[in-house]
Amino acid sequence: MLLSAEESTLYDNTREICRTVLGPMVEQSPHGELNRPVIREMGAAGLIARLFPKSIGGVHDSEVSAIDLCLLREALARENTAVETALAMQGLGSYPILQSGTPMIVDRWMPGVCAGSVIPAFAMTESTAGSDAAAMSLRAEAVPGGYRINGSKTWISNAPDADVYTVFARTSDDGARGITAFCVAGGTEGLSGRAIDMLSPHPIGELTFDDVFVTDDEVLGVAGGGFKVAMQTLDLFRPSVGAFAVGMAQAALDATIAHTSQRQAFGGPLADLQAVAHKVASMAVSVHTARLSVREAARAYDRRGLRSDDGSPAEDLTLLSSMAKLHATEAAQLVIDAAVQLHGAAGLQRDHLMERLYRDVRAPRIYEGASEVQLTIISRALYRS
Repeated sequence: MLLSAEESTLYDNTREICRTVLGPMVEQSPHGELNRPVIREMGAAGLIARLFPKSIGGVHDSEVSAIDLCLLREALARENTAVETALAMQGLGSYPILQSGTPMIVDRWMPGVCAGSVIPAFAMTESTAGSDAAAMSLRAEAVPGGYRINGSKTWISNAPDADVYTVFARTSDDGARGITAFCVAGGTEGLSGRAIDMLSPHPIGELTFDDVFVTDDEVLGVAGGGFKVAMQTLDLFRPSVGAFAVGMAQAALDATIAHTSQRQAFGGPLADLQAVAHKVASMAVSVHTARLSVREAARAYDRRGLRSDDGSPAEDLTLLSSMAKLHATEAAQLVIDAAVQLHGAAGLQRDHLMERLYRDVRAPRIYEGASEVQLTIISRALYRS
């Protein structure tokens, strides 16, 4: 799928900034910790602004550009996955605030998010409610002037050090209709947390809510409308998770082509062996088709105002975003596994590019809806239509 000249420039410039500035900053910092200097530098470089509208310091006339989000995530992931994740979390944690917050809440938080001085987080997952988001048990009880929240969240990116959280809590027992989204400041009394050590170093943690008070003005959308707020955000971000995976897969493919061209075995370079060359060709096909699915879903999101003759949406955004996320993350896992195999023992050495990618590529098949959940979403959409 062709890119415009502006989109190609955005992709190339983002890679260059990551390679020369942001990546080296990450490598000189402790891994697995929230890296505020890198995020501030991304803001200064104008990368975060590409996620947001002009009204809060961004660059877009409209609310968001899904294709820009995907191009940024793919370009950064191709160079440094830690930088990519930092940028992605600026968007994921704050889009519910932008899309559903009151003007006062938007003005309080979003310009700082756009500038890189405010760190947001998306707090949905619980120990017993991951892919089944409607099963969450964090409670928010209505009290005069607002709500009091009690319970916990876990595996939350940027926790426990974020400045503001989009928190999904149960306000009634009416299944998905009983969930409400809230904007909760990081320093709110009663909110605490701890970091969690993960296989792939990443700032992630657990949050505990002990009678945390939020005002009625800090409800995002309407009471009971939190599930819709979450799904609107995921329709946008699932294709970009696929873009993250494509960037990693492309990095693995690039490195594999270079390695197999130079590595000598059986009297010549590995690339002269048909088994190797065909494997690399298959990897390239997988990366290409994954990239196409991601960009198609992003283009569809950016066309979302279009209607069919009967007035219905022209495209099922949930279907396309789930397909893109599923296909790209599964393809990336296979591509990177093949790349490790073709690099041999070197690819398993600690801090080798292949070793890093092998750890980093595993999580996207789980978060924002595991692959098995994407299959359920896709099948339901197909039968519904």
